[in-house]
Amino acid sequence: MFDFSVVTKWVDMMLRQWLPESWVLTTEFVLIGLCVLVGYAIIALVLIYVERKVCAFFQCRLGPNRVGPYGLLQSFADMFKMLTKELIEVNHVDRFLFNLAPYIVIISSVLAFGCIPFAKGLEIIDFNVGVFFLIAVSSIGIVGILLAGWSSNNKYSLIGAMRSGAQMISYELSIGLSILTMVVFSGTMQLSTIVAEQADGWFLFRGHIPALIAFVVYLIAGTAETNRGPFDLPEADSELTAGYHTEYSGMHFGFFYLAEYLNMFVVASVATTIFLGGWMPLHIPGWEAFNAAMDWIPSLLWFIAKVAVVIFIIMWFKWTFPRLRIDQLLRLEWKYLLPINLVNLLLMVLVVVFELHF
Repeated sequence: MFDFSVVTKWVDMMLRQWLPESWVLTTEFVLIGLCVLVGYAIIALVLIYVERKVCAFFQCRLGPNRVGPYGLLQSFADMFKMLTKELIEVNHVDRFLFNLAPYIVIISSVLAFGCIPFAKGLEIIDFNVGVFFLIAVSSIGIVGILLAGWSSNNKYSLIGAMRSGAQMISYELSIGLSILTMVVFSGTMQLSTIVAEQADGWFLFRGHIPALIAFVVYLIAGTAETNRGPFDLPEADSELTAGYHTEYSGMHFGFFYLAEYLNMFVVASVATTIFLGGWMPLHIPGWEAFNAAMDWIPSLLWFIAKVAVVIFIIMWFKWTFPRLRIDQLLRLEWKYLLPINLVNLLLMVLVVVFELHF
């Protein structure tokens, strides 16, 4: 299986032949930043197109089919339109916080995006406390949403931001406990090590019932955390026009829009990394010929395929279930998911202590 660290070491060696040490680091930081931003934008545009096609499939429509073959360029056309839209000046707002909020949201999702191990040797940040860092930076986005709602001086925006704050803070507990359950199973918080330990079997299959319960709860809580249907109360257009970004226009609105899709990608990527082996191929103990054939598939393709399956499930949720009321949404978390998670964490501890796993 190809190791992308060969490419990164080659680039580093080439730069060191021509530049002094300080310039090498600066150049590498700039290159990594450009790669992250380009990848961020491309993934968001692809997900917007896929969302429209999946929505059309569920509603027996065609979806985008005019701009480019099969409508493939529709998302890019919308992006250029968004870039050229005027940033409308709104009266009676806190201008500094109003303009700052979209950047906080986008920075939060970019930092979380940088933690993901995409393939063998292809990762930006690999801390020994990677899971803790990921949960911490992904929680920053709620600050931007609350600032956006409050600074807009609009009752719809404020109600949407308050809903989003209650929802995201509540469901972060279930996400954190689901991830903690698998941290107990793996014994480490370093994402690369978690992936490496799944070489002989993905944690979803090796962790028995607690891993399966944690995976299901994580998918539900992750969907709610990204404010997607049926948990899209913060931007319920039938009640709140557009929720906390009602007053935003142009690229500022585009930042919120991109962040929503990238957060969905991050949620799916974390599920893939922790439960489905990350970029690891499917290995079955004793099936040496099968395992060797699986190793021929590039690690990046494995990762993309697993993430695509999880994203499709999240989209399936949105276009299948009706929107919940705010009391139903919070009751689901505090009365059902949280107690299930706590019991499941204790169950996983027993599985690890008594070595009941595969």
